Amino acid sequence: MYRELDVDRIMATLERLHRRICERLPESGLGRVAEELSAVASGIAVFFLLTLEGRIKRRASLRGLHELRSIAHVVDMHQLTKDPEQFLSLPAAATTTSPARILTRFQMARYLDYCSELLSLTSKLAALHAQYLMDPVVLDAVNDVESLAGALSVKIWQKTMILDSIAVRGTSPEAVPTE
Repeated sequence: MYRELDVDRIMATLERLHRRICERLPESGLGRVAEELSAVASGIAVFFLLTLEGRIKRRASLRGLHELRSIAHVVDMHQLTKDPEQFLSLPAAATTTSPARILTRFQMARYLDYCSELLSLTSKLAALHAQYLMDPVVLDAVNDVESLAGALSVKIWQKTMILDSIAVRGTSPEAVPTE
C-alpha cells in the first residue's frame, strides 16, 4: 500500500496545487505551468495502463521524461527573477529591462514554495516511469530528472531561507518598489 507511488494521489495533489497557485497568484504564469504538468501527468497514467512492447515503452517513457525535464527548467525560469534580497536593501534605480518587483515578501515566499512543490511533483511523476518500467536506460533518465529537480529546489530553498531571515529581522512584509 505504501510501497508504490499512486498516480491518482499525485494527480490530486497536482490539481490541488494548481488551484492554490491560481487562488493566491491569479496573474502568475506559474499556474499555467502547473496546468501543463497536469496534462503531462494524464499521459503518464494512460501510458502505463497500456500493454506495449518494451522498446515502445522505453521510447515513450524517455519522451515523457524529456517533457518532465523541460517543465523543471520552465519552473526554474519562473523563479529566476524572484530575488529576496530586494527586501534587504534600499531600492536601486531600475533600468528599463529590470524585472517588475510586484510581489510582497509573503507572496514571494508562497511563489517559491509553489515552485518547489511543482519540482517535487515533477520528480514523483518521473519516478512513476521507473516504478512501472524496469529498464536501466529509463532508470538513468529518471535519476537525471530527480537530480535536476532536487538541484533546482536547493536554489529555491536558498531564496526561501533569505526570506525567512528577513521575517525574523522584522523587515516590512511589503515589496520595496524598484520600478
